[in-house]
Amino acid sequence: MPTAWSRAQSTACRIPHSLTPRHRSSGPRNFHGRRIVVVNCQAGQSVAVAGATGLIGSGLVPRLQEEGYEVRVLTRDAPTARDKLSRIRGLRFAEPPEWSAAVAGTVGVINLAGEPIATRWSPTVKAEVKRSRLQTTNRLVAIMNGLPEAQRPPAFISASAVGYYGTSERATFNEQSGGGTDFLAEVCKEWESAAQRANTRVVILRNGIVLSKEGGALGRMIPMFSLFAGGPLGSGQQWCSWIHRDDVVGILMAALKDEQWSGVYNATAPSPVRMGQLCSELGAAMGRPALLPVPDFAIRLLLGEGATVVLDGQRVLPLRAQEAGYDFKFSQVGDALRQIMS
Repeated sequence: MPTAWSRAQSTACRIPHSLTPRHRSSGPRNFHGRRIVVVNCQAGQSVAVAGATGLIGSGLVPRLQEEGYEVRVLTRDAPTARDKLSRIRGLRFAEPPEWSAAVAGTVGVINLAGEPIATRWSPTVKAEVKRSRLQTTNRLVAIMNGLPEAQRPPAFISASAVGYYGTSERATFNEQSGGGTDFLAEVCKEWESAAQRANTRVVILRNGIVLSKEGGALGRMIPMFSLFAGGPLGSGQQWCSWIHRDDVVGILMAALKDEQWSGVYNATAPSPVRMGQLCSELGAAMGRPALLPVPDFAIRLLLGEGATVVLDGQRVLPLRAQEAGYDFKFSQVGDALRQIMS
């Protein structure tokens, strides 16, 4: 009996719909409902993505299609993933038993999988934060290393986080800086170590705070500002190494296509800001005041040890991405927030 993977049909490679009237009402579309026209597709232009339904993944998948790639979604639950990505056509979905077949012959594997960390940390939650990252990464590495060289993806791009550096109000970190010693730093170290065992070109992106109104930290802040109840979290002096989602996607695409990219890169904007400034800029972009700070004790009461995600920060610079020639679309947080809220 054929599996869900073998039955899946891709519609990612199409000729312009203006030349084929019968396709004018079909074909892949992005989250805004706009038609994606993909041309000049070449054999082997497939990319496997784990974590495709998350904040970064849901922005990456349409971009991959726009640039001509067939996208193979690696998921633990295909029906749920298909529902979350239902507005994007032409995807293929593979559950764990089918991952090896889905990975074979692709031009790259992009690993964005991991449970959210901005929640109350119980011992169970902390274990799941680590397990979800290591299990998926180890599985993907084992699959790639077990494939014949001719079928092995030439690139493995795996997420990490700026939490690798620990927290500080004074230090500035770049890719050459040492790692921290707290829980998130230790998770990132193990996560990166697992990815580095892949027998292919490995790129690790230490992601900063991703700005998008569709989720993440900003997605939670916007409703409060809409109600005139927004303000800095904690002291407002903690560093926020932010990045617009479009730039995370742009860096992922550069890492996928440019064979010179290898090793660790910070996926953060070149101008980190204090939390107080980010909130002021958000208020200005929304036409709302940023006058009601949320005190430390309230956040710690809500999140417990997990409050470190929002109360502590680090100033991180993307030196290697800039050296590689990546041109940030949004280098200033005010510009990024105005675009997001427009």
